[in-house]
Formats: sequence, structure tokens, C-alpha cells
Amino acid sequence: MARRDLRRRKPFRDPKKRFLVVCEGEVTEKSYLEGMRITERLLVDIKYIGNMKPKQAVDRAVAEKEESERKAVKDPYERFDGVWCVFDVDEHPWIPAAKAKAAISGLQLAVSNPCFELWIYLHFAEQSAHIHRHKVQSLCRKFLSNFDKRVDYVHLAPLRQSAINRARKLDHWQRGRGEEGANPSTGVYKLVEAILE
Repeated sequence: MARRDLRRRKPFRDPKKRFLVVCEGEVTEKSYLEGMRITERLLVDIKYIGNMKPKQAVDRAVAEKEESERKAVKDPYERFDGVWCVFDVDEHPWIPAAKAKAAISGLQLAVSNPCFELWIYLHFAEQSAHIHRHKVQSLCRKFLSNFDKRVDYVHLAPLRQSAINRARKLDHWQRGRGEEGANPSTGVYKLVEAILE
């Protein structure tokens, strides 16, 4: 009879995926993504850095990514599985430079035109006409009575797939017109899908 090895195995657990999300805003983006992570019980870690203009966000993301790569030499779990910059077009002058540096550095972008709140609005309705950010924010308040930058994801959860479909459709439509990233559009659905994977 063969002897069984009675030594205890070390506990085994798949490591959580790690994301870095560097945002222009401090509240809306984080409250949506954190609400999604908690509500959907996602096994991911998300590090947020907020209150950055687009060029600053990309520069900070590059520095954080490089630091995580250095730490990953000793501990591979220090490496980020995704590094994202989330910002609005608004009237920022350095968007082309931020996009170029992000592409060179291997960062992912979730750019919204005119603003992140377009992503929230797409949970409720389609939007294909040019729209001002104040109008988008007003429409969000129409559907979410307590909306004021902070997002209660629980109310949006059942509508998330509709928002993804609408954002993807807008993306394809704008690209087909040769107007990729034009108003209205949002790449937030790509970040959401990456976190949900």
C-alpha cells in the first residue's frame, strides 16, 4: 500500500487581477468602478489616482507602470494587468500629446467626449447628436434623482450591458464616419469590459 503524503499543501488561490486607473475626475469615475467591483463581486484590485489633466494622467500612469514593473522583478503580483487613463475631451489642449504618449507607453485610454457622464447617460438612452457636457449632466439627473458626481452603481447594474452596446455602437458609427472620438463618444465601455473579464 502506497503511503500518502500527509504534509499540508500551501493554500492555492488565483491572484486577483490588478488595474491602475488614473482619472481626470476624483469622484464619478471611481464611484462607478468601485460600485461595479463591489456589486458584481469582482475579484480585482483597482488602484485609483484622480484629479489629473489628460497629459498629467498619462505621465503619472507611465511612472506608476514603470514602478510596478520594477517591483515585479521580486514579486510578479506587483505588475498591473491593465493601466488605464480615463479623461474627458472638454477643452483640454494636450489631448493629442496625451494620446500619443499613451500609445507609445502601452497604456489603455477610456476617453469620453464630451464627458464621463455620457457613459452614465448611455445606461438609459442612446445619444448620437452632438451634446454639451452640462446637458449630459442634466440628463443624468433626470434618470438618477440623487446624481451629483457620485454614482450609485446598484441602480445602473441591470442597465450596464445596454450602455456597453450603445457605447460600442457609437464608437463604430464615429469611426465609420472618419470621426473617431468625436462628440458624442466614450471608450469607458472598453475599461468596463476589461475589468469584467
